[in-house]
Amino acid sequence: MKRATVVGIVVAAVLVGGVGAAVAISASGGAGEAAPAMSRTAEPAPSETEMSDPVESAAPAPEETAAEPAPAPASPGAYVDYSDAALAAAEGTAVLFFHAPWCPQCRALEEDFLASGVPDGVTILKVDFDSRQDLRQKYGVTLQTTLVTVDEAGAKTALHVAYDEPSVAAVSAALGL
Repeated sequence: MKRATVVGIVVAAVLVGGVGAAVAISASGGAGEAAPAMSRTAEPAPSETEMSDPVESAAPAPEETAAEPAPAPASPGAYVDYSDAALAAAEGTAVLFFHAPWCPQCRALEEDFLASGVPDGVTILKVDFDSRQDLRQKYGVTLQTTLVTVDEAGAKTALHVAYDEPSVAAVSAALGL
């Protein structure tokens, strides 16, 4: 049998009988009808309730289609990961903390923020030093452990490098928090 004929038979078997039939037919060289190698189990018929309102069952649940909720506004005295939305929602004095997970001084300052708490009326936004080069350039940050206070428009109002003394007390004194 010619190759084109075998290919045609195999394609027809896939369309009509499924992959199992095509494999069985091609294995037999195209001679005769072959039963599918795998049997299919029939799906149960839909109940009358399922059939009566196909639109309702086809529509995804509201929680599946809802967009990711906007982050809750950061309250004064908060320590949150940086995002544009978190900065816009920041209450009180907004301070960007340029943090690197590999930096021991950054980890020490973060531990102090978590243990001592963030001063009242301040929102600390933790910025990833390694991935946010755009913010580093915008605010003139060249070293991790840098803290930058910004106004409501996002303009820098003060800058402090806490590398030598990574503590909440030192940061508060230097930035007037």
